[in-house]
Amino acid sequence: MHKKLSLLLGLLLFTIVFSQQGRKEQLQKQNAEIKKEIASINSELTKARGEAKLSLAYLNNVNKKIALREKVVNNTQKEKRFIEDDIYKRQLEINKYNRELKVLRKDYADILVKAYKTKGVQNKVTFILSSQNLGEAIRRVQYIKQYGEYQDKKAAEINDKANQIKRTIGLKQQSVKEKENLLNKQKQELSVIQVERKQKELLLQEFKKNEAKLTIDLRNKQAESKKLESAIRIIINEEIKAAKAREEADKKAEAERVRLAKIAADKEKAKIEAAKKAEADRLASEKKKAEEEERKSAELARKKADAEKAAIAKNDAEKIAKAEKERKESEENAKAAKVKADEARKAEKTLAENTEKAKDAAEEKTMKSFGVGAVVAGSNFAANKGKMSFPVPSGQVTERFGRQPHPVFKGIVIENNGIKVVVPNGTKARCVFPGTVSKILVSGGSKTVLVKHGDYFTIYGNLDNVNVSQNQQVSAGTTIGSVGTDFDGNYALDFQIWNGSTPVDPLGWVSY
Repeated sequence: MHKKLSLLLGLLLFTIVFSQQGRKEQLQKQNAEIKKEIASINSELTKARGEAKLSLAYLNNVNKKIALREKVVNNTQKEKRFIEDDIYKRQLEINKYNRELKVLRKDYADILVKAYKTKGVQNKVTFILSSQNLGEAIRRVQYIKQYGEYQDKKAAEINDKANQIKRTIGLKQQSVKEKENLLNKQKQELSVIQVERKQKELLLQEFKKNEAKLTIDLRNKQAESKKLESAIRIIINEEIKAAKAREEADKKAEAERVRLAKIAADKEKAKIEAAKKAEADRLASEKKKAEEEERKSAELARKKADAEKAAIAKNDAEKIAKAEKERKESEENAKAAKVKADEARKAEKTLAENTEKAKDAAEEKTMKSFGVGAVVAGSNFAANKGKMSFPVPSGQVTERFGRQPHPVFKGIVIENNGIKVVVPNGTKARCVFPGTVSKILVSGGSKTVLVKHGDYFTIYGNLDNVNVSQNQQVSAGTTIGSVGTDFDGNYALDFQIWNGSTPVDPLGWVSY
């Protein structure tokens, strides 16, 4: 029972440790990825330092970096607990092995004492020679041999158990060292976090020191954004109004095309009917004759059958033979007449069907020639929500859609009709979906491109230069233009999506 309990406890500990080892490795991998991201942010901060230090993008990067470092510390704390669990488990194993070793040594000591009492080899010889017969002597030799092997086995077990303890102590010492290294790393991370928090405080103080200037810049930026929004709204409303006018004009033009096409189609169908009339009359006449012949043949076959029955009733052999012959002939004629009538009916039906098909084909051709139903397929922009690519190859979203308080200055609300994406210098904005360039606006030295996708519009703002022209058809991935610098000195794309005259959150439409 004790052995079973020990085995169960050992399996449970192995399962727990194996699971924890996997989670520990996962945490280590996650920390490595986080540190890469921190290095990337540090690189961006180094580039921005001195150029756009008092920008929300810079502050966002600082906040993000601190949050990532805190995550590393939390992961390290979890990893430390896993190592502590491992140390505790190793100690349990050492205690267990020591208990087992104690029992093995006691058993072996008992064996040695017993061996000593038998007075060694001389007594063993006496023990064998004192046997009553040869069979008993052989059994005593085997016993002595087995007893010796048993002693060797017990000695080997003691040696193996001692080696197990030695290995487990080594593993425990390795875990203790790993924990010490981890604590040193954690201490370093906490020290770096403290330094970065002080840097953030200094940055916030710098913001506060320049609050008046930054607030004016921000309000100018908001005013410029409102002016641009107003221009965009006017363009979109004009597009919607023009689209409605085009729709009404298209409906009237379509109705007139349908009217004229029907007149032309009716003429074509009348020509087809006239061309087919003589053939139809001939087939109708043939069908009538064939059906009359079918009726007469069937009637004659019935009469001949009745005559045969009458002859049979009179039991007149000569008349029966003649009546049977006439009945068979009349039935053959009736069958032939029916086949001919069926063929005539089928020919008339086939002609009628072919005439209708020809009339339908003529109507379809006429409608097509008049342009009836030639409507341009509508945009499936809405059907691709969430599947469209991002408007830049890479970048950091620093301002999101909607209204949000300024992260530093109280009482100031930032309002965005889209998102702001800070990108590396030289980044090209690309179209996210096929459409038509509706308008190119120039405002405050930067350019904004509106692309129409049916009822939807995508807007690419803060461009240095533009690679497309008005009314140009563009595809997904078409280069729109080069991203320029914003008020803060960052290279940033202002990207918006409008459903008619209503802006929507782009992050719900493009994959980021």
